[in-house]
Amino acid sequence: MHSQLSVPLKADTIPALVFEASRRFTGSPAIEDQGEKIDYADLSSRALEVARGLMQLGVKPGDRVAVWAPNSARWILATLGLQMAGAVLVPINTRMKAAEACDIITRSGSRVLFSVGDFLDTDYPAMLADSCAEQLDMTIVMSPRKGAPLANSLEWEAFIEQGQAVSESAARVRAGELTADSLSDLMFTSGTTGKPKGVMSAHGAALRAFSEFVRILGLRPGDRFLVVNPFFHTFGYKAGWLSCLLSGATILPHPVFDADEVLDRIEQDRVSVLPGPPTLYLSLLAHPELQRRDLSSLRAASTGASTIPPVLIERMRNELGFDVVTTAYGLTECGGLATICDPDDPAETVAGTSGKAIPGTEVAILDKDGNRLGANESGEICIRGFHVMQGYFQNPEATAETIDADNWLHTGDIGTLDERGYLRITGRLKDMFIVGGFNCYPAEIEAALVEHPEVAQAAVIGVPDERMGEVGCAFVVKRHGSQLDAGGLIQWSRQNMANYKVPRQVRFVSALPVNASNKVDKLVLKRDFTNT
Repeated sequence: MHSQLSVPLKADTIPALVFEASRRFTGSPAIEDQGEKIDYADLSSRALEVARGLMQLGVKPGDRVAVWAPNSARWILATLGLQMAGAVLVPINTRMKAAEACDIITRSGSRVLFSVGDFLDTDYPAMLADSCAEQLDMTIVMSPRKGAPLANSLEWEAFIEQGQAVSESAARVRAGELTADSLSDLMFTSGTTGKPKGVMSAHGAALRAFSEFVRILGLRPGDRFLVVNPFFHTFGYKAGWLSCLLSGATILPHPVFDADEVLDRIEQDRVSVLPGPPTLYLSLLAHPELQRRDLSSLRAASTGASTIPPVLIERMRNELGFDVVTTAYGLTECGGLATICDPDDPAETVAGTSGKAIPGTEVAILDKDGNRLGANESGEICIRGFHVMQGYFQNPEATAETIDADNWLHTGDIGTLDERGYLRITGRLKDMFIVGGFNCYPAEIEAALVEHPEVAQAAVIGVPDERMGEVGCAFVVKRHGSQLDAGGLIQWSRQNMANYKVPRQVRFVSALPVNASNKVDKLVLKRDFTNT
C-alpha cells in the first residue's frame, strides 16, 4: 500500500525554504520546462536575480507585484524573486479579460507586472497598455511578443541584466527580513457573486499546511510532478510547485489541460505525481487511446472539491495505476488546504469524504444561528486555525461577514462531519436549488449520475419550473460509443436516487465548459440553458 511518509523541509518563509532546498537537493532538477532544466543548486541564485531586478525598480517590502501568465518556469522564478524582495504575489487568472485584470492590478495597488505576449493568441501586455497604463510603472515580459515595443516594459533578459546593479547580498538581506507572518500572496477569489476579493495569506501558514500535504502524499526527491492546475490558483501554486520545493520533487509546469498532451507527457517525462480536479481524471479515463499508453510511472494523485463517485477512485487505481490516491478540501480563504484523507483509508472513505482536519485546524458544521451541529447533521462548513486568511485586502466589511467573532471562517459550503471527524461536502450554499420544498445539492446528484456505466461526466444546475419552482437539469458527456438517451438516463435516475433529486431535463454535450482551474463553469451552463 502506501509507502513511508516523507519528511518535508522546515522553513518559516518561502525564500528560506528555497535557500534550504538549494542546499539539500543539489544535483536534482527543480524545474524542467520546454527543454530548460534548473537544478535545485541554481534555484536560489536564479530567484535572487529576479529579486535584484525588482529592487533596482524600487520595489519595497510589502509592495504588491502581479503575475498574469500561464504555468512556466519563469512564473515560479518571478514569484520566488518577488517574495525574496519582500513583495506580495498577486496572481491573475489567465482567462480574465483586460478590464478584469486591470481591476485587480488597480485594487491591489500593484505597480509592477510579470506577463507574457504569446499565450493562446493573446498578447497580455498589449491588452493592458491602454487601460492600465497609469497604474503600472513596469511590465516585465517573460516570453517574446510580436509587435512594437510597449512603453514601460522590459524583456526578461534585460530586466535580469538591469538587476545586476543590486548586489546579491543586499537581496539576501531583504529576503531574511521576512517572518512567518509576512504576507506571501494576495489571491483574488473567483467571485461568482460580486467582484473578486483579495485574500491575504502568510508565508508560515502556507508552508505548515502544505508540509502536511507533502507528508500524506509521500512526496519525495525524484518524484516528477506534472502541474496542470494553474499557478494562479492555490491548487497549482501551493499544492503544486510549493509542495515540490518542500519535498525535493521536480516541477513539470503544464500550461493548458489537454488529455492527449497530458498522456504524452506522462509517457515522455515519466510523471509520477498528477493532482487535479475529478474532471482531469475523468477525461483521461474516457480517452480512446488509454489502453495503449504507458502510465507505469504514475504513483500519487490528489483530487477534491466536489463529491467524488467511489468508482472514480477505484478506476484511478486500477486503470491509471496510481498507488496513492487521496482527496482533500480547502479554499483560498484558508490557504487551499483544510482537510485531507489518508491514502490508506478505504476507497469509499477517500471517495465519499474529503478527509479530516489537518493538525492545527478545527472543522465544525454550524447552523444558520452559529450553533454547532452533531455528527452527520448538515450545515455550513466552518474552519478555524493557523492558516485562515489574515482577511480580505482593504475590505473589513467582507472580512467581518466571513470570519465571525469566534474566529470561524464561514466557507459557504454545505456538508456533514461523521463520528470520526471525516468531512463530507454536499454542495455550495449558492448552488443549492429547491425542488418542491426539498434542498438539492448538485454535487450529490452529479456523483450519482457518474455511477451510470455510460456517463463520463455530469454537471447539474437548478432551472425554473412552473410547478416545482425549480428542477434539476443535467448536462452529460457520454462515454465513448454510448447509445444512452435522455429518457433512459432519467429512468435510471429514478431507480437510483430520491425522486426530488432526479433531473427533469438532460442535455448531452461533447464537453463540459471548464474554467482555467479545470472546474466546471456552472455560469456558462446557466447561460447556455437560458439561451436555448
